[in-house]
Amino acid sequence: MENKEQHIDNLLVKHLLGETTPDEALQVQSWIDQSARNRKYYEDFKHIWEQSKEQEKKSTVNEEEAWARFRQRTIREATLPRTLEMPRRRMPWLRIAAVLLVLAGGATLAYLTGNSSGGALVALNSNDKVLIDTLPDGSIVTLNKYSTLTYNEDTKGNTRSVTLTGEAFFNVTPDKSKPFIISAEEASVRVVGTSFNVKATEAKTEVVVETGVVEVAKNEHKIELKPNEKGIVLKDRHDPLKQRNTDELYNYYRTKEFVCNGTPLWRLVDVLNQAYNVDIIIANEQVKSLPLTATFSNESLDSILAVISETFAIKVERDNGRIILK
Repeated sequence: MENKEQHIDNLLVKHLLGETTPDEALQVQSWIDQSARNRKYYEDFKHIWEQSKEQEKKSTVNEEEAWARFRQRTIREATLPRTLEMPRRRMPWLRIAAVLLVLAGGATLAYLTGNSSGGALVALNSNDKVLIDTLPDGSIVTLNKYSTLTYNEDTKGNTRSVTLTGEAFFNVTPDKSKPFIISAEEASVRVVGTSFNVKATEAKTEVVVETGVVEVAKNEHKIELKPNEKGIVLKDRHDPLKQRNTDELYNYYRTKEFVCNGTPLWRLVDVLNQAYNVDIIIANEQVKSLPLTATFSNESLDSILAVISETFAIKVERDNGRIILK
């Protein structure tokens, strides 16, 4: 019999095909709603699936071989239950997508060969570990957990274009003749050589600049960011916002530290929720915006919560999976 991860992957494939039964559709939605990790896995799965669809008209990949390799990797048993059989004669791009859908366990790297520029579409997926990799132009990218970066490994062309889902820090190799462009949700980030952090969610995309100059755009509206500045692109706003960056917490997944220097408690809590995949709620409104100055290096969540509790004289309670500060 297939294991749980294989079962979920196959259900997700059927879901994206529109082939699930009503009971299977409920299984998929229930699994997605179980945790933020599951939802992120699904979003990455769907993102790479959609990326492959964009390449379908340009691709000369051998679909039969790609499909066979995908089935061999995801379906270990010859006697797969009929309800999980994946259709063989559906849209060709779905077979191409299959090459990319290898997301279970550790950081993954998938290729889609034969696009219009002659290179391969590469998908980096960090899954449950921070991933550091070097791009074809020499730029270094650090992917936060459960993030995906896709790019063409061919270095020809007038730009260096990548697509990001999730969060990543970029240290871009300078090349004024070939701008480095990141597509992240509704934002476009353009640089020629600099270091900066990009965090993209469905609701907003946030860019924090460490060195150099970064252009952030939404449609025809653009802003220019310099070191220690932050750009925000909101889904429901037509132009990007520029703000001064006031903390170093965005860097936690690279430095393994939570650095607070007069940082409001709510801001630290937001980052802890992401870093530890938990649900911390500040029930005491009086402490929500109080400043905290401390550095936590490779400490457990319980240790950090203990310091917060002692510093602000508040209680830490756990209730139905939530952590409540009150």
